Amino acid sequence: MAKLFNRGKLDGLQVGAVSDLALPTAGGSVPPEHEMAAKGRTLRGDALRRLRKNKLAMAGLIWIIFVILVAITADLWAPYWLGDPVKIDSSTAAQQRLLSPSLDHPFGTDKLGRDVASRVVYGARVSLIVGVLAVIIMVAIGLIMGALAAYYGGIWDSIIMRLADIFFAFPYILFAIVLIALLGKGFHNVFIAIGILGWPSIARVFRSSILSVKENEYVDAARAMGASTRRILMRHIMPNAMAPIIVYATMSVGGAILTEAALSYLGMGVQPPSPSWGLMLSEAPTVIFTSPWLMIFPGIAILTTVLGFVLLGDGLRDALDVKLKE
Repeated sequence: MAKLFNRGKLDGLQVGAVSDLALPTAGGSVPPEHEMAAKGRTLRGDALRRLRKNKLAMAGLIWIIFVILVAITADLWAPYWLGDPVKIDSSTAAQQRLLSPSLDHPFGTDKLGRDVASRVVYGARVSLIVGVLAVIIMVAIGLIMGALAAYYGGIWDSIIMRLADIFFAFPYILFAIVLIALLGKGFHNVFIAIGILGWPSIARVFRSSILSVKENEYVDAARAMGASTRRILMRHIMPNAMAPIIVYATMSVGGAILTEAALSYLGMGVQPPSPSWGLMLSEAPTVIFTSPWLMIFPGIAILTTVLGFVLLGDGLRDALDVKLKE
């Protein structure tokens, strides 16, 4: 048994894989989830293979990559082909106001004569930045709080989980509005508020994952050999408990984009004249019957982007499930 632990170097899944392969099932066969190790395949490679076979997940990933490329390269083509998303030409504003979609303006123009397509393209940049940064904040806080609650338990678990319950007790959008009112309106405070309010869900998921992982034999072996708490957490527990967090974080990007759009629609998010999908939707209700394109195109952008992250997250959930049968 000592040789098995030395060969695995106590690296979480490596030890588990070696020891499990050494102990066949009662029927004398190797468990199905370990056949890939017997063939020289890794958990990561097998997960990528299953993800590539999921057509909906790949469609979501392709769309997300497309939106990211459009947002990154917007400065190279959008202002010259579609027009400036912010600048208002006072000399032609009256003539360009609320034009229907055409070759010159594929998505039409808004009340101030600005090209809607250009604003949708630049709005993608705002939404992606807010979504990604908000998820980074919520994951950073949630991982720390969830790890403390699960590993130490006792008073730490009670305090952190009751604090999470307090966050869950308030309506999410209302809590976000209050927090932004305290921090001040603006682009930066939007993703800070969303990130601060989103950590309890991450903490709960990570806590549950750690509670199941820390009961494994390789964690007991590391503790018996005198490994420090920090090493056990960082080397053996957290890497093997991250799969649910990867899935939840991917889906949370779409949720953060939706929250930013809702806050901007209510006037508490990104402020004019910055292009934002939610801000564009807030301008549509008064002319929804005469100029429906002001609502349709930003709405489609929000719908497809959020759906892309949800499909990718759902595919990652299936791909990272080692018990999934072909």
